[in-house]
This record gives sequence, structure tokens and C-alpha cells, in this order.
Amino acid sequence: MASSRFIITVIGSDRVGIVARITTVMADFNVNIVDISQTIMQGIFTMIMLAEAPQDNFDLAAFQESMGAEGKNLGVEVKVQHEDVFRFMHRV
Repeated sequence: MASSRFIITVIGSDRVGIVARITTVMADFNVNIVDISQTIMQGIFTMIMLAEAPQDNFDLAAFQESMGAEGKNLGVEVKVQHEDVFRFMHRV
């Protein structure tokens, strides 16, 4: 099965439910977490995930919109970038 991989970043003031609500949106789109790092730095929540979704009929724009909307509801910033775009933007 072919797949697409994404880098998802979540940053904002810490509060209850961030991980639960973000991962619920991911599950709704059948997006799987491949790797995850999360920490709280002086009240600031930070999380970065490498995630994967099946390519068949996957709507990246709809996923980005839903993740952004949930982030807005939570008061955090959520970015979803295709892995290739992320690597290109952050290459040395």
C-alpha cells in the first residue's frame, strides 16, 4: 500500500486535551503516527509528529483545514506539511 508522510507541528499554551483532540482528527482521516515528540516548556506545549496516511483518496487540503480548525479551537497553532516539503525547507 502506498502512503504519504507528513510532519505535523503543534505549538501553544498548554491545556488539557490537546493531544486527545488533535489525534482524534488524525484518526478521523485514518492518519497514523509514525514517530512523536512532545514536551512542555514553561507552560508552552510543543509537539512534532511524523505521520502517515494512505494515498488512496487522501485529501491533504481537507486534512490541513480540519487540523487547523481544531488547533484554532484549542488556541494552538497546527501546521501540516508533506515530508518532502518539510525536508526541502529545512535542509542545510
